[in-house]
Amino acid sequence: MKQKRIADYGVQIGRMPRGKRNKITDVPGVRVGHCTVDHDTFRTGVTVIEPGPDNPFAHKKVAAVHVLNGYGKTLGLVQVEELGTLETPIALTGTLNVGLVHDALVQTTLERCHAEGMFPTSINPVVGECHDGRLSDLARRPVRLEHVRRAFEAACEDFEEGAVGAGRGMICHGLKGGVGSASRLISVGDETFTLGVLALTNHGSLADLRIDGEAVGKSLLARLQPKEDDDKGSVIVLVATDLPVTDRQLRRILRRAPVGLARCGSIIGHGSGDIMLGFSTAADIAHEGGEPVRTQRVLREDLLEHAFRAVAECCEESVLNSLICARETVGWKGDRVRALADLWPFPGQESDTAQ
Repeated sequence: MKQKRIADYGVQIGRMPRGKRNKITDVPGVRVGHCTVDHDTFRTGVTVIEPGPDNPFAHKKVAAVHVLNGYGKTLGLVQVEELGTLETPIALTGTLNVGLVHDALVQTTLERCHAEGMFPTSINPVVGECHDGRLSDLARRPVRLEHVRRAFEAACEDFEEGAVGAGRGMICHGLKGGVGSASRLISVGDETFTLGVLALTNHGSLADLRIDGEAVGKSLLARLQPKEDDDKGSVIVLVATDLPVTDRQLRRILRRAPVGLARCGSIIGHGSGDIMLGFSTAADIAHEGGEPVRTQRVLREDLLEHAFRAVAECCEESVLNSLICARETVGWKGDRVRALADLWPFPGQESDTAQ
């Protein structure tokens, strides 16, 4: 059964045209795969994002990082920031699984490189995380190499959203969060480019939640009366595009992603790790060899305005898709986290939204 997304409820975010699937995988070559670990006391998993069909270690992508609030345990960002390139797929998981997933990315990258006749002695895997300890027994660290392999095996273009993969144990604005995505099309001259976002949402306060400008969180707070309602947690925003941009220009785009978070009501709290990571598929950067001086198509600076709007719209819609696609979850200690879809409609929304 096809998932109902926020647009299916009559909520149309922004004014830019969407891609075919309205997901990050509308960027050609990008694929997403999940492996969910959901048994015993675990509500966790891993999600992988592949930047293209080729080995990214041999065909690196222009990449950038923007850390809005650094309360996070990610790995690999320092080298991305220094060199402006991405050389492995990106993996997302729960906080204490980061080291295990990092090791799995090293292993899978080595295997792929060895099969292609490459023998690297240094690899920079990128792993992002959000804390799923309220719903999952994260101290037992259940994610292993086998789960990362399964996520790669499941990688596809039309992936599931909500409480799956890395999003299984996430809580967003006091409701069940997880993985959400969206995309926008950008016209430049005679060419059309795509920008897509995938968000792992584990942040925000229910009282602050806004949907398309409506302050729906206040009524939900009064209705549900949760035990706590602080803006804390984390969010990882991944941005993919085929726009021909430099890492500096890409960083400028990433800095606009928080506009989408703010539109949903986030204030970027003290205990929230809010990290934006992006890559462009417009050019491959060889691991070694090639011409001593590399040439690259680069978008004119003033035309980045379109990408700024696109990333803000995508980020807002991705957060809402992560909420509306998630399902109610009971955590390992008995905590019950409600799902937005089960509460719809509510004050501020129409009762006759699309079915």
